[in-house]
Order: sequence, then structure tokens, then C-alpha cells
Amino acid sequence: MSKLYKETSVREDYRKLTKLLIKKNMTITTMESATSGQIASLITDTEGSSAVFKGAFITYCNEAKIMQGVPADILDRYTVYSKETAEAMAKACAESYRADIGIGVTGTMGNVDPANPEASKPGQVYFAIYIRGAISSYYIELEPQPNRLAYKLAVAKEIYDELIEKI
Repeated sequence: MSKLYKETSVREDYRKLTKLLIKKNMTITTMESATSGQIASLITDTEGSSAVFKGAFITYCNEAKIMQGVPADILDRYTVYSKETAEAMAKACAESYRADIGIGVTGTMGNVDPANPEASKPGQVYFAIYIRGAISSYYIELEPQPNRLAYKLAVAKEIYDELIEKI
């Protein structure tokens, strides 16, 4: 049986996160690939989020990542599916938006990436959290989920759990 992540619980976690960021006067941004904006959406679902949410990049392809500040040599050297890419994404979005926190997410959800079949494995996700110059990166392997939204919510929950410990 796959570990399932309850959508209502994940949404409640992000409501708490956004309220905490408002209280601490900390700003946040994301550069998302695998989650395609889900983290940004969860943050901005809470009233008042404009006080802390600076903006986001959805960089589904490598060209978009490069356009937003991820060095091409990182992608060439480590592939798009790597902690180095997630770290570069988190740092680039935080610096671009001058935010206290940057979240970078890359990985493969329920299928192999036809553009990168050797480097992608379903359920492998890399993410990084950049907070005021300090960066932490993570690797998770998700169990199969019933649909794309469930994969995105699973990643969002894993990111929330790590981020809330750091702030």
C-alpha cells in the first residue's frame, strides 16, 4: 500500500507555514519543475500571502531553468535530476526575487522522462531549501501515487516538513 498524502492536511500545513512567514516577516519564492507551481499555489492559497510571497518560476524544461539563472554546466555535469540542480534552482530564485527563502524542486513523478530516460526514475525527487545564504538539499523516493496531483502534494508535504524545521 502506497503512502498517501491527504490533500486537506497538506493545504492546512501550508496555511500554517504562510501565517508563520507573515509573523516572522520572511519572504519566500520557488523554482519548480516536477511540482509545476504546486508549492507556490499552496503558499498563496492563504489570505495575506502577498506580504511574503515574492513570485515563482515554473521551469519545466532545462532551457527555462537556464533562463532563470541555473548554470547550464550544472545541468550538463549532474543532469536535471540532481541535488546540484535543485540547489542551483533554490539559490537562483531566492537571489532573483531577493527573498529570504528559495525552494528548488526537480524530479520525476509517475513516469520516465522521454527526454532524459537514463537520468529519470519515477518517484525520484530532489529539492533544496535556501534560507538567507544557507542551503540544504534533499532526495526522496516516493511510492507510486494514484495521479499527478497526489505526487505534487506528496512532494509539497516533504518540503513543508523540512522547511518548518528550519524556520
